[in-house]
Amino acid sequence: MPLVTSKEMFEKAYNGGYAIGAFNVNNMEIVQGITEACAEEKAPVILQVSKGARAYANHNYLVKLVEAAIMCNPDLPICLHLDHGPDFETCKSCIDGGFTSVMIDASSKPFEENIEITKKVVEYAHDHGVVVEAELGSLAGVEDDVKVAAEDSSYTRPEEVEEFVQKTGCDSLAIAIGTSHGAYKFKPEQCTRNEKGILVPPPLRFDILEEVSKRLPGFPIVLHGSSSVPQEYVKMVNDNGGKMPDAVGVPEEQLRKAASLAVCKINIDSDLRLAMTGTIRQFFNEHPDKFDPREYLKPARANIKEIVRHKLTDVLGCAGKA
Repeated sequence: MPLVTSKEMFEKAYNGGYAIGAFNVNNMEIVQGITEACAEEKAPVILQVSKGARAYANHNYLVKLVEAAIMCNPDLPICLHLDHGPDFETCKSCIDGGFTSVMIDASSKPFEENIEITKKVVEYAHDHGVVVEAELGSLAGVEDDVKVAAEDSSYTRPEEVEEFVQKTGCDSLAIAIGTSHGAYKFKPEQCTRNEKGILVPPPLRFDILEEVSKRLPGFPIVLHGSSSVPQEYVKMVNDNGGKMPDAVGVPEEQLRKAASLAVCKINIDSDLRLAMTGTIRQFFNEHPDKFDPREYLKPARANIKEIVRHKLTDVLGCAGKA
């Protein structure tokens, strides 16, 4: 099966009350762990590449890794997506370079300028059979080249979404309802502690999501900054020489609720990075004499695979939907 767009994926997800997992990829082991889990669980998948990933691994290497995943999993629907495209030129490069979906993130611009930039990308993408994700509202946090201070973040204004979608022609819309980029999504003072002493972040603004859904019936909504930051891997990092105090993610039950509503795509990044980093740190502590990358990347890949499997079945609800 060749690369697909997210159009059919989102239609099925919206009607079925589940979301597609969108996982950021940077290297071979991450691509393998994700796609092996998706193939075994029969779940469609979006493989995302950020501007930072393209700078790190090179556009051509990443595309060829995804092509290899297709060869190894010929029945698996895979969409190749640009995450947080900063400008028209980057989006055009990815469209011309084989991507089937791009995100243009002009959310930091004034409303009218966001519309203008997004419309330009949409027109070029649609002429080439590629779909476009846009963004309204701005998430706090740090992820690759996306850096937004908490005081500069803003919730999506539901009263703007109809005009934005109509004027741009975008195919999906990322909104801000309280998620945040990176592993340090929330400051401790924003959280409460449960009976086990674990920090619990403030709840997502489902009222905004529901109002957006009413104004855009049947239209696919996207959540960024939606990693759960699994505490077992935070602990693994810290137990093996790391320093990640107060790394808190979005509770999985809130993401499952979002997936049952209008959210058709949920971005997951930090969870996989934590699994890889924690596993490698532990490996070297337990095997200080080892030096072969295959020996420490193999268990890291296996843990990525298990996290993805868990997300597909217990959070996104998309297992068995391929």
